[in-house]
Amino acid sequence: MVPTKEQFYQALCERHGEELQKKFCAARVAVCGLGGLGSNVAIALARAGVGSLHLIDFDRVDMSNLNRQQYFVRQLGQYKTDALRETLQEIAPYCRVETDTLRVTEENLPKLFSQEDLICEAFDRPEAKAMLVSGVLEHFPDKYLVAASGMAGLRSSNSIRTRRISSHFYLCGDEVSDSAAGLGLISARVLVCAAHEANMILRLLAGETEV
Repeated sequence: MVPTKEQFYQALCERHGEELQKKFCAARVAVCGLGGLGSNVAIALARAGVGSLHLIDFDRVDMSNLNRQQYFVRQLGQYKTDALRETLQEIAPYCRVETDTLRVTEENLPKLFSQEDLICEAFDRPEAKAMLVSGVLEHFPDKYLVAASGMAGLRSSNSIRTRRISSHFYLCGDEVSDSAAGLGLISARVLVCAAHEANMILRLLAGETEV
């Protein structure tokens, strides 16, 4: 039996306090890229009771994803947007989940993020990251943007940090490691970086802007 929406809300209020939970429930967050970072970020936000999540990715779940991304063997071949929405419905059935199964471009970016309070960058490719960051800063300078750079390999978790780049732009990661340089993406370290992104997003929704 699925608990009612009110039961979910009251359980979250017991953990977070009603004032904070109201802020989470009213929030709209876009997660761009649903790989090792984005799938973990989305689940953390849904568990915290964020009211609306906008999931954006063009890719399908494949075997190479299963070592660090929040998908199941039964979801192989599904679009990541569909698979993650399915998972989120089991975790947080009253979270409003919108999906766009497409590649973010300079042309569609302004329309995609017009309704969001906050945007999370979780792409794999550096050029896609740079495009998204530049586009958000240009078109939505008053929206908060949380991005990531550097989480590959097995360096210390303590080298991953959250840094405030400007008034509305935050960067999580070690800003050094790159899987293209021969370092693998290991589940635990990717999860640490995703947790930094999710935690900063929740802090911003709560009105906490300092890192």
